[in-house]
Amino acid sequence: MKQTIPLWRYGVDAACLALALVLGALGLLEAYGASLNFILAAVGGLVAGLALAWANVHFKLGTWRTLGLFALLYLLLGTPLATPREAAFGLLPTGQSLRTLLTGLVFSWKDMLTVAPPVGSYGGVLIVAFLSALLTALLAGLAAWHLRSPYWTLLPLLAMFVLGIVFGTRDVPMPVARGVAFIAVLVGWLAWRRFIDTRVSGGFSSLNHEQLDSQGSKQLLLRRVIAGTLVLAGAGVATAAATPLLAPETPRQVLRDALEPPVDLYDYPSPLTRFRKYVKTMADDTLMTVKGLPKDERIRLAALDSYNGMVINVDPSAGGSFAPVGDASDIRSADTVEGREAVELEFSIKDYQGVWVPSGGKLLGMELTGGREDELARSLFYSDSSESALSSIGLAEGDAYTAKVLFPAKPSDEQLNELDLAQFRMPELANVPAIAGAKAAEFTGSGRGDLERVRSIEAMLSGTGFFSNGTEGQVPSLSGHGAGRITRLLDAEQMIGDDEQYAVAMALMAREQGIPARVVMGFYPEEYAPEKAVEIKGSDVHAWVEIAFEDVGWVAFNPTPNEDEQPTPPEQEPKAVPQPQVLQPPPPAQEEADLPPQTAPEPQEVEEEPETFWERWGQVIIVVGISLGSLLLLLSPLLLIALLKLRRREKRAKSGSTGDRMSGGWQELLSHATDHRIATANGATRRESASVLAAGFPALSDPVRSLAQRADAANFSHEQPTEEQVRKYWEDVIAHTRKMQEPLGFFGRMRVKYSPRSLIHELAAKTAKTARILQQKNRRKPWR
Repeated sequence: MKQTIPLWRYGVDAACLALALVLGALGLLEAYGASLNFILAAVGGLVAGLALAWANVHFKLGTWRTLGLFALLYLLLGTPLATPREAAFGLLPTGQSLRTLLTGLVFSWKDMLTVAPPVGSYGGVLIVAFLSALLTALLAGLAAWHLRSPYWTLLPLLAMFVLGIVFGTRDVPMPVARGVAFIAVLVGWLAWRRFIDTRVSGGFSSLNHEQLDSQGSKQLLLRRVIAGTLVLAGAGVATAAATPLLAPETPRQVLRDALEPPVDLYDYPSPLTRFRKYVKTMADDTLMTVKGLPKDERIRLAALDSYNGMVINVDPSAGGSFAPVGDASDIRSADTVEGREAVELEFSIKDYQGVWVPSGGKLLGMELTGGREDELARSLFYSDSSESALSSIGLAEGDAYTAKVLFPAKPSDEQLNELDLAQFRMPELANVPAIAGAKAAEFTGSGRGDLERVRSIEAMLSGTGFFSNGTEGQVPSLSGHGAGRITRLLDAEQMIGDDEQYAVAMALMAREQGIPARVVMGFYPEEYAPEKAVEIKGSDVHAWVEIAFEDVGWVAFNPTPNEDEQPTPPEQEPKAVPQPQVLQPPPPAQEEADLPPQTAPEPQEVEEEPETFWERWGQVIIVVGISLGSLLLLLSPLLLIALLKLRRREKRAKSGSTGDRMSGGWQELLSHATDHRIATANGATRRESASVLAAGFPALSDPVRSLAQRADAANFSHEQPTEEQVRKYWEDVIAHTRKMQEPLGFFGRMRVKYSPRSLIHELAAKTAKTARILQQKNRRKPWR
């Protein structure tokens, strides 16, 4: 008498599988910043996947019902677990949440790799954790409770573990402990399944036969579990002790290191090109207010390190360092400088407009307010190396945020004298004026130390130059910082300019000396009041230079002369004494010249060129092509199944002798019955198989038995059947297979038509037959 599998055995398997999957999912912990949303998504997907696998076995749901329930679980549970930001009240599905879930099947994997960790929960990045946990748990449960060999279950478990490595970060939580625990769980679970398979006839797949464990078996299992636990514990300790000796010194590489985030810095002009606009037309405009700015600290927009002879800008090839910000409230920084305190700055944007986000240094997090927080959060990019942030949609009046920042270090000259310049690759400069290198050599003179050379360039520019930004009441000063303007600055008898020219000139001269330098543009007020909101006006714009030193990072230098250092205006020439005017006689009259007629060309109408076929219909063709390609990709598994079945039927109907073709007709009938979930045993006679089909299809009882007898007669009689008999036999087979589908509805017929059951059943039978043949051959080989 058959009984159901004891529930506690399902529980043991589910607990072991869940533990192994959790260990794999922990590889994504740092990528998601150990957020509660990630934990809920991973655990929820894991539990739902195992529950669906158990329901498939317990209620015999079948392939198509299981796929339908999987899609339903993905959409319903995915709304609160994978798209909480887009869901109504964080729970209920909305059009935006469903759209994110559907598009996230393709795009969330790319977003997971291109968004800077922690990736947060915007844009469906939680789909990676939820979907991978849901799918691997379902496959692991089905493999564990459907397949005879438990080793197939290792594939989805290992897939989850590898996915945690590939889509995670370099900072993996407890890598050795997780690896040892993962192996221990797998070994322990496989030992458990092996023990059960040896004690129960037919393996785990036949545990529905009642089986009582003896007291000796229980004691043997207990001893094996204790011994295995001790062995694994000892192996884990030895592995943990040897890991520091065997681990490579280079940091491990993950997939996100090989991808460049989708930001093109060519799209964003250098903020320094607007320098004169701030000081001339927006000098009295309030760009923003900031509260909490410490005394003598600065607000920075961008660090500029690339020069092409016309403008200094952020190196466009460094776009990969600007990664999309996932969770704006928690931006991970690779800061290693000690003594930098975190400060919170409250910004309120007024007349400032631009993509560069004002901050104060290394950005640790932002709390966005002002009504556009969702849009801004999705548009933020941050570069830890340049300590700059940008918003692809730009800031506008009314935006507000609180930035938690680390201001750059301010070491003394005594400390810098003991440090070397930082050694890393800077972007190549182009079209640098020759005078920059010559003046750099002249300014540095015989200075040998790194700091001495930097201070020499800074002192010569700020000490011998004069300040003028070309505003009213000041000596005229050209704007810009191209090669021609820098040449005029350095080659003049009196150097005249403002922050824009002096900062670029010092950065270029330092780079010509092999010193890592960059220009930083930002703001700082004339008077500080950290406890109040300080207004930042256009006149507060500044630019300075940063030099990189080992152990302390980028240090600020100020090459711009004091604003009080005004140049001496040139001596004015004596005014000419006006002479009395004498009335001159009018010029003699002249005859008008004869002009040739119609000298001016008549205006011609501009002929508009007709649109080409591709210009008119190109976008439509692309959209339709992508849509049809996506549909074909989704339907490709069904098309493959239909093609394999068609090829199988053609081979059975046309290959071999007439007797073989009638046998093929019988096999075709059995295959259709298998797709109807009426499977016959391998090796059974046609009469035995006909009895199984008659029980499954009572209305076809007599015709099926007749077909079995006709196939036997064709194979075991001395006379071969004629072509007419074969044709009539196949007609009857096709007619009876159609009658099998008559009680079914449309979806039932589609389920049978595209069911892979018969293909899998036949493949398993061929594999088992091949294994038996090989086993027999090995037994027949003589010993040597």
